[in-house]
Amino acid sequence: MHKQDVVGRLLALKQASGKTYDELAKALGLCNVYVAQLFRRQAQLKKSTEDKLVKLIRGLTEDLLAEMRKPPVRSYDPAILQEPHVYRMTEVCAHYGDAILAVIQEQFGDGIMSAIDFKLTVEKIKGSQGEDRVLMTWNGKFLPHIEQTT
Repeated sequence: MHKQDVVGRLLALKQASGKTYDELAKALGLCNVYVAQLFRRQAQLKKSTEDKLVKLIRGLTEDLLAEMRKPPVRSYDPAILQEPHVYRMTEVCAHYGDAILAVIQEQFGDGIMSAIDFKLTVEKIKGSQGEDRVLMTWNGKFLPHIEQTT
């Protein structure tokens, strides 16, 4: 099966369920963005989650589950970078990146934040003026660079 076909079928089943990513995440004990990745074949479905997901989403057939169990190819459509919200996140990283790096290095030393041991959640909150605000929490394990000895 082609990834695009699998994703289309998965998203149709999710929509038919009437459940939000937040609702599914709570029921599965996962981060909401991770659940969205599962439906886009950007994350691998684990057995412990599969049994719960099948109860939440009607119509998950064995062929779809088999695809979801496979390690995904975590590629993306380059056109997504032109989508305004995604572009804005890229712009934020580019604009604040140097300062973020300086703070991380000051607090942790020389290393990087893991994108593998990583959790990302998105929440809708109210600002001080009552306006809707987007709260993104990036939670990644710090991996120090090592001295390469022989």
